[in-house]
Amino acid sequence: MSKTLIQNATIVTMDPELGVLPHADLLFEGEIISKIGQHLNAGGADRVIDASGKILIPGLVNAHMHTWQTALRGVTSNWTILEYFANMHAGLATNFQPDDIYIATLMGALNQINCGTTTLGDWCHNNPTPAHTDRAIDGLEDANIRAVFFHGSPKPDPKPGQKHFSEIPHPRSEVERLLKTRFKSPGLLSLGLAILGPHYSTYEVAVHDFELAREFNLIASMHCAGAAAKTPDGWERLVKAGLMGANNNIVHGNNLSDAQLKMMIELGVTFSLTPETEMTQGHGMAITGRLLELGAAPSLGVDLESSISGDMFSVARFALGTQRALDNARSKETQQKLPDTSTIYCQQALEWITIKGAQALNLDHQIGSLKVGKQADLVLISAEDLNMSPVHDPISSVVMQTSLANIDTVIIAGQIRKEQGRLIHPHLKELKAQLAQSGQRLMKELKSHAH
Repeated sequence: MSKTLIQNATIVTMDPELGVLPHADLLFEGEIISKIGQHLNAGGADRVIDASGKILIPGLVNAHMHTWQTALRGVTSNWTILEYFANMHAGLATNFQPDDIYIATLMGALNQINCGTTTLGDWCHNNPTPAHTDRAIDGLEDANIRAVFFHGSPKPDPKPGQKHFSEIPHPRSEVERLLKTRFKSPGLLSLGLAILGPHYSTYEVAVHDFELAREFNLIASMHCAGAAAKTPDGWERLVKAGLMGANNNIVHGNNLSDAQLKMMIELGVTFSLTPETEMTQGHGMAITGRLLELGAAPSLGVDLESSISGDMFSVARFALGTQRALDNARSKETQQKLPDTSTIYCQQALEWITIKGAQALNLDHQIGSLKVGKQADLVLISAEDLNMSPVHDPISSVVMQTSLANIDTVIIAGQIRKEQGRLIHPHLKELKAQLAQSGQRLMKELKSHAH
C-alpha cells in the first residue's frame, strides 16, 4: 500500500476538534488518511508533496447538479423556470441520445474535479431508457469522481394516451437492475433516487417512491420549488404515514413554510440549496437563513451548468452574500441599524460545501472533513498566488478569494486527479470536441423544433 505525505501545508480540517493547523502534515496510506499533525516523519513514504505556501482543504461537495446538461452551457442563463420546463424538459431533453448523456456527464464531472470538487450529487432525470442511465454512470466512472448517482425520470409533455409524468411511479425494475449490476460492489459511486416528491407528483406516486427508497435504504431526493405544488398537503400526509425521515433530501425548498421546515428538520431531512439558480429562474430567495434560524444548515449545489458556473466557491460566496444581505436589510428594517457583526461567518459557508454536503449525501462518515480514518479526498490551494496573498485568515481566504486558477492539486480516494494546476485525464482535446458537437446538434434540433 503506497504512502503519500503532504508536508508543511496550512490544513483547514473542517473537524471541530482539529480546526486549522498551520505548517502541518498529512499522511495517507492507500485511500485512507492515517496521520495529521506537525513534523510527521517522511520515512517510508513513497511520495512526499511539498505544500509550502498552500492551503489543504477537504474535497468540496457539490450536492446537487444536473450534469447531463453540460453540453448546453449558457443556454438557459436567461430563462425563467417556466421557460426552462418548456424548452429543456419538453424540448431539448427529448433529443438526448445515450452518448449525449455520457459526454455531458463525463465532462461535467471532470470540470468539477478541475474546480476542486471531489464528490458530486449527480441528479440525472433525463434517462428514458436503461441505455441512457448506463451511459451516465459510465461518464461518472470514466471521470474517476466520487458521486451519488440520483436516478430520476424524464419530464416530457405527454403524448395522446400517455399519463402525465406526475402520475408515473419510479420504476422499481430499474432500481433493482442498477443495484444488481452497476452498484453491486461499493466504490466511488453509490445510488440514490431522484424522485418527484409531492411537489411534482400525485400523492399515490409520492407514497410509492418514498416506500421504494426506504425498502432499498436509498436517499430519496426531490425538488420542491418552481411551479405550483401538485399535492400541496403531501408533506404532512407523508409525515403522518411515517414515510419521511433522514433518508430524504429536499432540493430548493423555497415553497415550504417554516412549520413544514421545522417538521422536516426534526425528522432528519437534509436540504440542498442552489441560491444562484433559484434567484435567476424565479424560485425565490434561498431558504439559507430560515434553516439556520431553525438550527439546521444547508448543503449547496451548482444545479445547472446550462445556466451558471460549475465552481463551488462561487456558489458558496453567492449563498453567503445573499443571506448576509437579507439579514442586513431585515435588521435595518426592524432595528433601524445594521447587525453588530456579520450574521454568517465564512466558516459556515465552507461547511455548506464540505461537511454539510457530505451529510446530505450520507457520506459524512467518509468525507467532508480531514480526520484520521476518513477518505483521502483532498484539495491543495496555491495561497501565494497574486489573488490570494497575503493570507491572514485561511478560512476567509478559501471562501472569499479562491478561484479555479488557485486549485493546484486534487486527490480523490488517494489518487491524484489534478497536479500542479493541470487536470490529469487523457484525450481532453478530443472529448471537448465531442461535447461541442453534442451541444451543437441538440441546439440545432431545438431550433428546428421551435419552428
